[in-house]
Amino acid sequence: MEVHKKLLNSVDRCVDEALEGIVSSNGGLALLRGHRVVLRSDLEHLKGKVALLSGGGSGHEPAHAGYVGRGMLSGAVAGAVFSAPPPGSVLAAIMALWQSGASGVLLLVKNYTGDRLNFGLAAEKARAQKVPVDMVIVNDDCAFTQPSKAGRRGLCGTVFIHKLAGALAEEGCPLDVIVAQVSKAAKNIGTLGVSLSPCSVPGYLPSFQLPPGDMELGMGIHGEPGIKRSKMASADEVVKTMVDHMTDPSSQSHLSLKSGDRVVLCVNNLCALSGLEMAVVTKAAINCLKGRGVVVTRVMSGSFMTSLEMAGVSLSLMKVDEEMIRLFDAKSTAPAWPNLSSVCVSERKWFIEPAERPPTSEMNLVQGPFAAVARPVLESVCKTLLQRQDELNALDRGAGDGDCGNTHALAAKAIQEWMQTNAIPGSPSLLLTALAGLLEEKMGGSSGALYSLFLTAAAPHLSKSNDAPDWAKAMHAGTEAMKRYGGAVPGDRTMLDALCPAVEELMKLSTVPPALHIGVLQAAVEKSEVGAESTRDLTARAGRASYVASDQLTQPDPGAVAVAAILRTVFEVLKGKRQ
Repeated sequence: MEVHKKLLNSVDRCVDEALEGIVSSNGGLALLRGHRVVLRSDLEHLKGKVALLSGGGSGHEPAHAGYVGRGMLSGAVAGAVFSAPPPGSVLAAIMALWQSGASGVLLLVKNYTGDRLNFGLAAEKARAQKVPVDMVIVNDDCAFTQPSKAGRRGLCGTVFIHKLAGALAEEGCPLDVIVAQVSKAAKNIGTLGVSLSPCSVPGYLPSFQLPPGDMELGMGIHGEPGIKRSKMASADEVVKTMVDHMTDPSSQSHLSLKSGDRVVLCVNNLCALSGLEMAVVTKAAINCLKGRGVVVTRVMSGSFMTSLEMAGVSLSLMKVDEEMIRLFDAKSTAPAWPNLSSVCVSERKWFIEPAERPPTSEMNLVQGPFAAVARPVLESVCKTLLQRQDELNALDRGAGDGDCGNTHALAAKAIQEWMQTNAIPGSPSLLLTALAGLLEEKMGGSSGALYSLFLTAAAPHLSKSNDAPDWAKAMHAGTEAMKRYGGAVPGDRTMLDALCPAVEELMKLSTVPPALHIGVLQAAVEKSEVGAESTRDLTARAGRASYVASDQLTQPDPGAVAVAAILRTVFEVLKGKRQ
């Protein structure tokens, strides 16, 4: 077992440097010289109001300094990592708040022995100096079915109390009223955590070990092991297990929760879960509660009380009424407090319906000369792409991830399925638009986007007429769009090296008589094939191949080869139609 790597300057100074970093980056915060105490920088606004002080060991950032600000805490006292702050610093913070003109000081303390003792000692010393001080202990942990004499631990639910007390204090409520209201609220909060990995105090080994594939239920925020170890499960299953345990009536530390209850939910990242995982867990928690008939009024999702580098999450629930929701919604300048919506989560619509597509009746589905040509062209192109799937994959293995053939095969199969259930529109513009949407949805990857972009940009140029020069202009518009948005140009070793020479040749269709059009088309196809072959000697400057060393790129670009094959197939079908 090894000591975890941490990006620090000094193990001994890491707490002080972290506090300096938090304060230096937030204009509303200041440090109390000589102490690990963060205070509001506008202490003059506390005059006549109750000041709120919290704190605890470091390593739980943004708790607690991140919750210092108007509408939340007036100050926060930091201890060493995972250690209670010394009573001398707690007392210094109390006196600084009192001397700023506060009418009293309320200590909001998590239920850990060291925190209770040191905050309690400071409170007694402050009272001896005639400072009105009171203390509320938060013990929201739902892990233990039969808590020890030490009681339930204080966890992330403490942040709820910071917010409610802060709103009451900002409104000018007296100390005894705030104590009564937040004490009542604290009895209706429950928290439970699950860990996927341990954490480690800087300079020390991890506090416990988790075998691969295991998770720990009910651990605390100081790296102490939980109450139960089990195999990893899905997010939905883990969330259900957590909520079941938190609300189990047979547990002495459960949160009583029934259908119709209104709650605030906090999904707290213990540190190392990705944003993607957090979003999935948040959805699972909301759905789990709604499935029980619980009304989720507000949701906090993010890092609010962490445990160093631990990978895990905790769920906190607070039962609320309208007055508590009002206090919860009150504005705060605390830097770590999220900018939450004030709309009830359970009662809002999650989706906005997309704009309706034009009805099919608006499409020209008359089976005319164009449809009679377009269908065999599409059928032959799809056949060609499926036949050359393995060849394109092989070409792509040296330059990308080896799936160019698969991607084009997806497009071919999607077009084949579409033609089985759809008539070919009588308008080329409508056909290109339909194919653009199909490839965007079914083909995937950058190839799907490029083909869709090409077809989308080309389609408007065929809306009024569709003679040969119009097709040339349409293809020119498509290639220009690919260059504009894709960032590549001819010579960058992409499909444009096959497409652009062909389009340049096709532009001659506007100056030659119709009898020579097939010759121009043949020349365009040949230039496309030459362009595709030339990519063998080009340096990739765009796409995934641009990250591969040039000496490893010895085959033609697969995208360019695919374009040349498509154009060759179109030409052969059209030539056959003329004969």
